[in-house]
Amino acid sequence: MRRVILDVDTGHDDAMAILLAAAHPSLKLEAITVVAGNQVLEKTLANTVNICSLARIDVPIYAGMAQPLVRDQVISPAIHGDSGLGSAVFPAPLREPEDEHAVDFIIRACLAEPGELTLIPVAPLTNLAMAFLKEPRLKDCVREVILMGGAYGLGNYTPAAEFNIFADPEAAKIVFESGVPLTMIGLDLTHQAMVPPEVREEIRSIQSPVAQLVVELLEDYGEAYRQVMGFPAPPIHDVCAVAYAIDQTLIETKPMHVAVETTRGLCFGRTVCDFYGITGKAPNANVAVSLDQARFWPLFVNALRSY
Repeated sequence: MRRVILDVDTGHDDAMAILLAAAHPSLKLEAITVVAGNQVLEKTLANTVNICSLARIDVPIYAGMAQPLVRDQVISPAIHGDSGLGSAVFPAPLREPEDEHAVDFIIRACLAEPGELTLIPVAPLTNLAMAFLKEPRLKDCVREVILMGGAYGLGNYTPAAEFNIFADPEAAKIVFESGVPLTMIGLDLTHQAMVPPEVREEIRSIQSPVAQLVVELLEDYGEAYRQVMGFPAPPIHDVCAVAYAIDQTLIETKPMHVAVETTRGLCFGRTVCDFYGITGKAPNANVAVSLDQARFWPLFVNALRSY
């Protein structure tokens, strides 16, 4: 069983990633840490608490960084709406977040059990970067980082940059240069995880409040992707990172050296992936290239059936 800390900026796909991480028996979700990203921290934190309350997920939730390390804040209301979860409505939450700051929790948990915890950030990397800056010993204590972000091809926030990396490229640079074993689940992979109609109908057939919420989220999310990106279906980006933590054979990866562009210009926020080894620099990440969809979708749907 892999023990994980999931770091989120809860929008639509983060919510689904939380549900998968909490449900699958091969993961032990130790905690959820929250950062600003898809929306401001107040909203991403509230969304996280609401999802866990609805699904009766009993893990501690820690609020983290409310701003990027040095840049102005960007959010993604065009995709995730003013709330971060579109028009979803929740009952009063059954719980409260912890008092400890997410950065301090990450440091404390990883130092207490070196090599035991995998970090799965599916958000801007501000929490992780600040933890590495605050405690240099941390890099020797994290088992692995599996992040959703970046791309070796096209971006989605700019032509060159994926949103999570663009939102805090200095943080991403720190994480990629940390030396921690790292897997990058980027857009090249997650765009292979557009929810097909038959999967949506299968989820719709599950008679539970959690599954029905996912149906609502997919409808709202899908409409945003049709309008903004012209996609026929919504890609559930963040679920892919959790799926890789569950079963690494689901996703083919390729070792590459990945640099993050932090200079203002056309490629600001881009993950520059040396796909062909042209630079001669040693790889610092395994970069996702191919998804086994035949096994990925049953993994996700079966997790929803457990609620």
